[in-house]
Amino acid sequence: MEVINKRRSIRAYKDTKVQKEKIERLLRAAMQAPSSYNQQEWEFLVVENKDTLKKLEGMSSYSKPVGDAPLAIIVCANKDSMKSAECWEQDLGAVTQNILLEAVELGLGGLWLACAPVEERMNYVKEMFYLPKSILPYSVVAIGYPLEEPKFVDRYNESKVHYEKW
Repeated sequence: MEVINKRRSIRAYKDTKVQKEKIERLLRAAMQAPSSYNQQEWEFLVVENKDTLKKLEGMSSYSKPVGDAPLAIIVCANKDSMKSAECWEQDLGAVTQNILLEAVELGLGGLWLACAPVEERMNYVKEMFYLPKSILPYSVVAIGYPLEEPKFVDRYNESKVHYEKW
């Protein structure tokens, strides 16, 4: 629970590059996610170029933090790898969460910026990175060393839990 409790949406980062070994660990964690039919339809685009990260801010009005991050991982689905197109968004949600949790484990912080299912955002990423037709961008995860230590917030709410019936 410690990693889960420490995870927060980080929007401000130190100007420190994320080491290659840590990037690989983030990607390894991502690929350990469950997937429907074990289709593992994920693909990843790793972005470290400052100018490219700044341009990625234009994806949505909420995307400014990605321009200040030293790293972004764009989580995508490959339609050609899908045995079924029904659950790709759930699969990539698990992938994205794994990245965020491993980031905490590595002393990093991250911010999940939704891309899918918003067509405008998906098209922005597709065009910006010249994605092939078979690739669907799902999320942009901004990653870096947090500028400030995030504080724990207990979100448990007993009134949201129902037993046996509503």
